Amino acid sequence: MTLDETFREDWGGVLAALVGSFGDVDLAEEATAEAFAIAAERWPRDGQPPNPRAWLITTARNKAIDRIRRDRTFEAKTRLLTAEEVDETVDAPSMRDERLELIFMCCHPALSIEAQVALTLRTLGGLSTDEIARAFLVPEATMAQRLVRAKRKISQAGIPFRVPPADLLPERLAAVLAVVYLIFNEGYGGRGDLAAEAIWLGRALADLMPDLPEVHGLLAMMLLHDSRRDARLRDGELVLLADQDRSTWDVEEMERGRDSLRRAFDLDGAGPYVIQATIASLHADDSPDWTHIAVLYGELARQTGSPIVELNRAVAVAEAEGPGAALEIVERLDLDDYRYLHTTRAELLARLNRTDEACAEYRRALELVRDDTERRLFERRLAELAGSAPVTRET
Repeated sequence: MTLDETFREDWGGVLAALVGSFGDVDLAEEATAEAFAIAAERWPRDGQPPNPRAWLITTARNKAIDRIRRDRTFEAKTRLLTAEEVDETVDAPSMRDERLELIFMCCHPALSIEAQVALTLRTLGGLSTDEIARAFLVPEATMAQRLVRAKRKISQAGIPFRVPPADLLPERLAAVLAVVYLIFNEGYGGRGDLAAEAIWLGRALADLMPDLPEVHGLLAMMLLHDSRRDARLRDGELVLLADQDRSTWDVEEMERGRDSLRRAFDLDGAGPYVIQATIASLHADDSPDWTHIAVLYGELARQTGSPIVELNRAVAVAEAEGPGAALEIVERLDLDDYRYLHTTRAELLARLNRTDEACAEYRRALELVRDDTERRLFERRLAELAGSAPVTRET
């Protein structure tokens, strides 16, 4: 495993262990970063240790202790200096994993939702401030200040590093699920390590709260989407669902997702994550039931009030009833700065033989796109439309 792979896999676990030992997020981040820097210097020369995570935790913990001594707070933090050393030869599974404690601390209700998500992405996922800023569509300086304020709030409010007691778990669940969902989306957009991290968290939450259907719904949705990961790109180009090579889908992971969905159904789940998982499962059918999918999107829109859900409903309506009915839905949405509104409108207009208008919509989408893979897809589709005769499509 390369150091970069180790960083992606172990950053969150190492940081969580340091926060658990020292109770200081800033100190933990600095010490973890130092440990990885030392690894980058030593491992190529001396070889990777038998247990990289244990080595990193030990090194980071020692660096944190050095920092405490330098800051002349030794006497006030004597207990931190007696923290037991981690044997780097132990098997990784025997080490206590404290990532759940970390995510519940980051998702404490004393913090704003934006701060909860940003802090979890920073501490657990290891995203840089710039990466998180781009995910939130805010300047890097703004995100840096948001993270500073969040960590200061944790310190000043004495937010505990622990999983909440059972009676508080349900009310804390919504924020945690939202954070895991965003981490998965960030990973599904290109960082597979974050998608794996989100799925791990989903499984851990399902073990912790086995009777809550939305937990199983979120896990099911992530597994179902992740099972199609290898089919989303072909030769570096984005492949839409309808054009994907189904032989590359991970059938076992898809079945695990459907098992989680069945568990949610057994618990009478009908919340947003259960609905989204159901839609993902229907999309994977050989002949998707578009009418059923449109109905589910309608219920999801009712529960969430999201115009983006309405846009997705329009796509299903286009397949079930035709592009004209779908375009009526799209035209009502106030999403001019959302690139997928324009690509959806473009495809509907193309199917209605309004090619010039469709090309204009793709040009607008290209003004808004940030991902190079998506940009190439949009440019390719624009070129196809610009050079095509009027198109029709049966529904």
